[in-house]
Amino acid sequence: MKRQFDPALLELMDRPQPVTPELEHDLANLRSFNRWFGSHRLVRHFLRRWLRPNGKARILDVATGSGDIPRLIVDHARKQNVSVHIDAIDQQESTIGIARGLSGAYPEISFYCADLFEWNVPPGLKLDGLKPSSFPYDIVLCSLTLHHFSSDDAVGVLRKIRELSRSCVLVADLRRARWLTLAIYFVTGTFYRDEMTKTDARLSAARAFSFVEMRKLAERAGWRNFGHQKFAVGRQAIWIESSSRA
Repeated sequence: MKRQFDPALLELMDRPQPVTPELEHDLANLRSFNRWFGSHRLVRHFLRRWLRPNGKARILDVATGSGDIPRLIVDHARKQNVSVHIDAIDQQESTIGIARGLSGAYPEISFYCADLFEWNVPPGLKLDGLKPSSFPYDIVLCSLTLHHFSSDDAVGVLRKIRELSRSCVLVADLRRARWLTLAIYFVTGTFYRDEMTKTDARLSAARAFSFVEMRKLAERAGWRNFGHQKFAVGRQAIWIESSSRA
């Protein structure tokens, strides 16, 4: 099953737009997808490994959407008495506005409308003599985003994300398969029938990288000694841990 990607065809949620009930409902659907179809479970798997009780961590969440992953991290950290600060970035101003509105009880999260490739030093943060490539993030996360890019641009994303972390990196996404496509068509034809959600979910299934393709992208990006694993409900992840980082 060949990957289908047309760079001229943007997913509906990626198009510049104001805050509308349609966008808010679509983002609510995405949070529901993440909760029930594996994304939250996958992230928790790594949080248990990387966040030590009574520790602290500075985290970057790339393409945060409405911020459900950062809120999940904070909820986990509070239970484990872990001090975290999360910078959450997304290109869409309207999406960031919605994320801020949902995160009033989470002062640990700072939201920014920003392009990953232009993201350098977080506003107000002093590097204290560190080189620009020596960023203060202990963990960088990127979930369900890589399939939005061409293969070449995805390699650039992986390179940039790796540069932003001094310790751990996690990139999670869909894993292209015929059964997953059929399942998404079924779910968006029965339960999640909003036009934006249906259109984007079906595009995402066609644009997802296969397991083999994801590994090759990481290798092209210069990742070494990285982990790569299949997860439930058509998910996959690649990651670098502090002990294995090249």
